[in-house]
Amino acid sequence: MSEFVRRQQELKANLTMQIRDVIDGAESEGRGLDQAELEKIERIERDIDAAHRSIETAQKAEERAAEVARESRGFEVVEESRGAAEIFRAMSRGEVRSHEFKNAEKRTLVTSSDTVPVDFLDRVYMLARLVGPYLETSEVFTRDSGSDLRIPVLTGYSTAAETAEGSAIGESNPTYSSILLDPVKQAFIVQLSNELISDAGFDVEANIAEQAGIAIGTRANTVIHTAVTAVAGSGVTAASATAFTADNLIDLAYSVDGLARMLPGAGFMVNTKTLGFIRKLKDNQGAYIYDPVVGGPDRILGMPVYENPAVADIASGAKAVLFGHWGSVKVATTGLQVAVSQDAYFANDVTGFRFVYRLGAGVVNGASHIKYLALA
Repeated sequence: MSEFVRRQQELKANLTMQIRDVIDGAESEGRGLDQAELEKIERIERDIDAAHRSIETAQKAEERAAEVARESRGFEVVEESRGAAEIFRAMSRGEVRSHEFKNAEKRTLVTSSDTVPVDFLDRVYMLARLVGPYLETSEVFTRDSGSDLRIPVLTGYSTAAETAEGSAIGESNPTYSSILLDPVKQAFIVQLSNELISDAGFDVEANIAEQAGIAIGTRANTVIHTAVTAVAGSGVTAASATAFTADNLIDLAYSVDGLARMLPGAGFMVNTKTLGFIRKLKDNQGAYIYDPVVGGPDRILGMPVYENPAVADIASGAKAVLFGHWGSVKVATTGLQVAVSQDAYFANDVTGFRFVYRLGAGVVNGASHIKYLALA
């Protein structure tokens, strides 16, 4: 199945869920659908039909491509493409007005991971992950559009019970809710002097990737952390407003749902200043509870710790220490749309590169999967 078909099927499922929400809302109020709701459902139905036709068209195209591939065995297809650096220089010369960078399939002439080129968007996100951990620890959905993404959430499990011979077996169905990721536009502008752009020795792609990576990583980390702290539960309260103990950290870790705590990706999250404070804490035997790990992540009391500049400092009422399953954080984002203008900064003889992307975040079972240490 191609990525396009998968995304269209995902879109159909999302649209179907939106119709279900409208009907459930009317049903819960004991009424029929009003005119506005009927019109909304009709619009959604048209979008579902369009997605269905897109899937059929793409599948037919895949079948034709497979047939061509079978008939053209022995022939080598040579593709010519421009790298990101050439695209940026073409934009600065006015040859290309805008370009959207997406995660694309990478092809090489030699079968070796060392020869696979890293495309521009990958370089941006590699730098973005260094600025804040959320793009690394969360489950990230990269999408073609900024449409809402609804994610089902399992809130209750089926249970078994002892049943006497000949007796009816009772039903026990799981329960579900959902979270809605609503990607919001994020944007920034990078200015480069025209002398630098025209200089053949200046790596335009590397410079732009660095600026974009830092800007995206910092902003994304802040937006996601706001979504996390909005739903995180209170795990344990420290006796002091300016300090906490190793026992407080133990209590915090074990206040999180047991299933979530045992999942890969569970751990502490603090900022640099708080990490320095924890580095000095000792257990009852006088041993430091902080364990540096080469290659990371470091560990506290045997559990991973992620350094995050968005987390608050230690202060009264602050959420300075969090523990949870960070894979429960869901992020929806789009490709990076880049546009260029030489006119906006004509007097300064610089070219402006405008970057636009969309970002939305939510947390599955936030209050039970992520807890914070409350300071008195």
